[in-house]
Amino acid sequence: ALLKKMEGEIEGTVRLVFQPAEEGGAGMKRMVEEGVVTLSPEAKLGFGMHVWPGLPTGTIAAKPGTQMAAAEMFEITIIGKGGHAAMPHLTIDPIVTASSLILNLQSIISRTISPLDSGVISVTAMNAGDAFNVIPAHAVIKGTIRALTEEMLLSLRQKVDDMAHNTATVHQCNVTISYSPDYYLPSINDPTLFPWSKSVGELVSHEGIVRDVEATMGGEDFAFLANEIPSTFFLLGQGSGGEHNMEKYAVPRTDYGLHHPSFALDEEVLPIGVELHVNLALRGLKKLLMGEDGDDESIAEEL
Repeated sequence: ALLKKMEGEIEGTVRLVFQPAEEGGAGMKRMVEEGVVTLSPEAKLGFGMHVWPGLPTGTIAAKPGTQMAAAEMFEITIIGKGGHAAMPHLTIDPIVTASSLILNLQSIISRTISPLDSGVISVTAMNAGDAFNVIPAHAVIKGTIRALTEEMLLSLRQKVDDMAHNTATVHQCNVTISYSPDYYLPSINDPTLFPWSKSVGELVSHEGIVRDVEATMGGEDFAFLANEIPSTFFLLGQGSGGEHNMEKYAVPRTDYGLHHPSFALDEEVLPIGVELHVNLALRGLKKLLMGEDGDDESIAEEL
């Protein structure tokens, strides 16, 4: 709304991206494919942000290079032979196979990649049967794979595939595996753009600095935009909201992690995000208009 109100005064174009299907649907990839970057006038810089409960409200954090992980989802269906639970010798139990596979998958990270590399394989759902006295005919396992490079992600995905087939074979089961239509790329903050972006963030941060932060295994489909144009993605602290008024006003804690059932947004972060967006947009346009010599001026000049 702030940018829209001053639209007539803006030299250049600010493209606001209302991104669909961020959680697993690769919405940004669809938008890139449909021209969000190449649409005239062609986009030159990209910026995004995400609230971060692990940091205090009012803080801003980011790092150059890889900030968030490449991510993939998998669904494994193990097909056995169902039957009466009292006669397991007449069945091929997919639950035992699934249990073995879940444990085997954990050995991929601990025993097949260098301890100096990073990766995550998490099984997050297992469904099989619905009766106490029936061994079901199939079991379904769901989970996610994360890595800090696309190459490692694809290597881990192949290892999951091999482990699933080999474990199923040992237990005389069949197996099918499906993955997401689009695995997520790692989110990379452009190292050349980052010092400028960090300086803009420092103007907005209540601390006057942009905190350094370690790379996280969380995934973000902003990565598809950052893969096309120089970009920076910020983390906005929100973890101390309500701590002074929790009892008096029943304000919920805001330091529960992302996807935690008790997660609550600290609404005090909203104007910080607006201020950061506006500064990045307007100062980014000044930077582009001034060329390579405009970095310092675009930051120091009053908006």
